[in-house]
Amino acid sequence: MTELLRYALLGLGTGGIYALLGLGLVVIYRGSGVINFAHAGFALVGAYLTYELQTVHGLGLGLSLGTAVLATALLGVLTHHLVLRPLRSASPLARVIATLGILTILTEAIQLKYGAQQLRTESPLPNEAVTVTGDVVVGQYAFWLVGIAAVVTLALTLAGTRTKVGYAISAAAENSRGAAALGWAPDLLASITWAIGGGLAALAGGLFPSTTFGFISPVPFGVLIIGALATALLGGFRSYPLALLGGLALGAAQSATRHWTDQTGVSDAVPFLAIIVVLVLRGRGLPLRGTITDRLPRVGTGRVRPGLVVVLAGGALLWIGLGASVDWYAPTIISTTFALVGLSVVLLTGYAGQLSIAQFALAGIGAFAAGRLAVFHGWPFELALVAGVVVAMLVGLLFGLPALRTRGVNLAVVTFGLGFAVHQIVFSNSDYTANVTPREVRLLGIDIEPIDHARNYALVCLVALVLVSLLVANVRRGRSGRRLLAVRTNERAAAAIGVNVFEAKLYAFTLSAGIAGLGGVLLGFSYATILYPQLFQPGASITVLVSTVIGSTGYLAGPFIGAISAPGGLITLLGGNGPATASAALQDGTTWQSFLPLASGLVLILTLIASQHGVAESIDASTRGLRSRIPGLRPAKAAPLPATERSTVAPRSLEVRGLTQRFGVFTALDDVSLTVAPGQVVGLLGPNGAGKTTLIDCVSGNNRLSGGTISWDGRDVTRWAPYRRARAGLSRSFQSLELFDDLTVRENLLAAADRRDRLAYLTDLVHPGRSRMPATVVAAVEELGLAPLLDTRAEDLSYGQRRLVAIARAVASSPSVLLLDEPAAGLDETESAELGRLVRRLADEWGMGILLIEHDVALVLENADRVVVLDFGRVIAEGAPAEVRTDPAVRRAYLGEEAAPEAEAGSPVSVG
Repeated sequence: MTELLRYALLGLGTGGIYALLGLGLVVIYRGSGVINFAHAGFALVGAYLTYELQTVHGLGLGLSLGTAVLATALLGVLTHHLVLRPLRSASPLARVIATLGILTILTEAIQLKYGAQQLRTESPLPNEAVTVTGDVVVGQYAFWLVGIAAVVTLALTLAGTRTKVGYAISAAAENSRGAAALGWAPDLLASITWAIGGGLAALAGGLFPSTTFGFISPVPFGVLIIGALATALLGGFRSYPLALLGGLALGAAQSATRHWTDQTGVSDAVPFLAIIVVLVLRGRGLPLRGTITDRLPRVGTGRVRPGLVVVLAGGALLWIGLGASVDWYAPTIISTTFALVGLSVVLLTGYAGQLSIAQFALAGIGAFAAGRLAVFHGWPFELALVAGVVVAMLVGLLFGLPALRTRGVNLAVVTFGLGFAVHQIVFSNSDYTANVTPREVRLLGIDIEPIDHARNYALVCLVALVLVSLLVANVRRGRSGRRLLAVRTNERAAAAIGVNVFEAKLYAFTLSAGIAGLGGVLLGFSYATILYPQLFQPGASITVLVSTVIGSTGYLAGPFIGAISAPGGLITLLGGNGPATASAALQDGTTWQSFLPLASGLVLILTLIASQHGVAESIDASTRGLRSRIPGLRPAKAAPLPATERSTVAPRSLEVRGLTQRFGVFTALDDVSLTVAPGQVVGLLGPNGAGKTTLIDCVSGNNRLSGGTISWDGRDVTRWAPYRRARAGLSRSFQSLELFDDLTVRENLLAAADRRDRLAYLTDLVHPGRSRMPATVVAAVEELGLAPLLDTRAEDLSYGQRRLVAIARAVASSPSVLLLDEPAAGLDETESAELGRLVRRLADEWGMGILLIEHDVALVLENADRVVVLDFGRVIAEGAPAEVRTDPAVRRAYLGEEAAPEAEAGSPVSVG
């Protein structure tokens, strides 16, 4: 027990560093809503600037550290104004990726100047031993760091609760627009918090040598950011005292773990485990702040032009096979395997919207499994390759499980820690990775050993890249691709059209992991000995993400563009003396090639600011006119609409009984009951705040009921998930539309009309096929005049057009019961009349039951068979339109007064 206590107290020093870094992350998040993944870079700048001033130039500790803190605070302000502010309308994922670019720039700049070796400096805090009790002796620096972190915590807490600026920052954390409405400039608040956050990172970096007895190097700072993220998460990215306690607890737990086990890297994984506990088991992620102008990167069509593929792929194979010199082989191997991992980023981040910063870790896992099976168990290369891919897919499935509980930026935090944990526990452990030297590498009887037959190996890598590119293109065009893009754009809307969101996410994680694993196996086997710690570093995942974002995460060409600049890749040939082997490429760190990672970070920032869509999208947009005049490159012709055939949907009825919905002490719905029968239009009226949209949210499964039941054709579906209700035939539209903006109108409709079979996840890989719109959708398209817009992106439509598309998409799955939430809002008189005719046609000709919510009372009364009126969450009237039109309670609800005698005669405006 004494030994455990000693280890825990020894960890307080690291815990103090975690606390300072975590406090900085919390400050920045509270002021700008950004999780700063570049925080380790800020700490690195602070550490080395302090070293430069104190050790090299001989200044005192106080002056050196103070200067470093002020300089890094300024760096934080510049980061906000020069990078994050121009990206304020970009997606939250783009802003996170921008901070990764900043991290790359800072770390590479430090390494270019000082190298990666350890440097000796003076310890900034006293290291004399202090006897705590008995045999427990701890260095003074640990208590100094705890005290400094506690003072900073107290200062931040008092500033946040006792000053006007602190109140404003707290208000902005809750509602940035509200704070702006009160006269506070969001940019000023963000600048203050970025300055404080940057200064705290520099303070932590400058004091860090106390925990390493005066040594600094860039390597530990990458691990520190995981602890800092875990610390901030333990504080909910909100509470300074909880962040302090969380950081100290993490440091103590990490140190105590060393007492329990000497297994390499296990103690370094403690912060990652804390991240998993907080984000996954808690079931809540960080509230992300954005604006209505947030836009995701655009996605390509995935169209394959056979002639172009034959020319480009055939030309590359012929050049490597017959024309290229030996200098081309190693760079080709590196760039193709890098592009394979980049394709996994396109599938996962570009198509599914899941930001993973662990793709090279998955690549390494594939190489790890294949390497050990081939070397220590004698498996032939073909079987080892397949096994490596399968193992990577299984681990990817496991990694994807956090996606069931969190997403987006929150998932990035999980995978960021995951990459470090895998590297520290597996790849850095020589017991697992030493002496993995493949003896014979043969594929289908052909010798492809990469040293003596590098040309053959390069050809194999090229063929693999072409095949995987076709596979990813097929996914984009198929049913599975539309599901992924629906999930990426709007998970709630995806579930409302019958997409199982969790299933789609797991598919994306699993398939992308397999692609990354393939790239990792081919990269690993290209060396005489597989160098896991060097090849599959955590920073490699950041590098491939940065390069793919530059190229375009949503376009197949993106990874190809990014892979050219891969370290040791094809770009090295520009120097005229490219490396002869992959091994030499790994060790080549001289001349201009050393600046490539730094240049990539700079290019990423410039690319995101100019257009977050990437280079490939810019090329696609700028050459569209030229390509339209070249046969074979012209856009695909629009498929004609099929002829409509009158039929009926499956007749099912919806019954709601005693539905009650409370939000805290507020009751939004109170004992509401209604029935929607096949072929019946039920109008739902009520003033604003009556609970109409809440009713639809409850019926469609988006809200958990406080009481009551929902029956579907006599079967209780109260606990069914939204996607399951949609598949059963219960469809809805949204008041806020929630279209899939990255898809065309046709794809929006097909996404809703597609079969929900799981077989598509396999068949789409080789043959995505063509989907036809059902007759009900064709009828809606014709009735609403959407035919000319079918191949237009939803984001390019006017508001009125978007609303019509939202209605058509709700109809697309041929539901038995359709819930329409204010479909006529924003439509003109002609469009409203067309909508009314469509509603009656769907009920009369197709047999749909329709629940129609509308503020256009005339539209409801003219087209509904029955009308239900809500007020303050209760049903106040129900019956035929003629009865409801003259009901005194309805008039009181709308006008707040008793019905006038003339209203009793039945004027439609009596409830208008």
